Amino acid sequence: MKTKFNLLNLLLFGFILISSGIQAQGVFGKWNVVNDAGRVNSIVEIYEKNGAVHGKVLRITKEEHRDRKCTECQGELKDRPIEGLNVIRDFVKEGDEYVDGTLIDPKSGKEYDGKIWVDDNNPDKLNVRGYIAFFYKTKVWERAE
Repeated sequence: MKTKFNLLNLLLFGFILISSGIQAQGVFGKWNVVNDAGRVNSIVEIYEKNGAVHGKVLRITKEEHRDRKCTECQGELKDRPIEGLNVIRDFVKEGDEYVDGTLIDPKSGKEYDGKIWVDDNNPDKLNVRGYIAFFYKTKVWERAE
């Protein structure tokens, strides 16, 4: 009887560890940026630095576009290579979402207020929402393997 009880506790403890590991992963990691046609344009890594959440372009998928620069960006980002560019900046955790940060579109150079969160039904989907006043657009990124 004692063996059954210990085995059950061990299985339950293992399940809790696995579940918490999946939940803890959250927004952090590598994400495929999917365009409107369903193709992956780039891979962005989301990470934490100095208590804030950031994301940088790790790789542009089309080799012929890898040397592109952010020609439309303003200030310090002007003419910087898009690979390596921080396109997600200064988000802070609020509940299950990350808010009060800035999203940068390297194609247009525009900056948007935004929020990001993992989809409630699928932890391999990330919602990335950019705002202009009351208008917003949400893109869904897919976890990269």
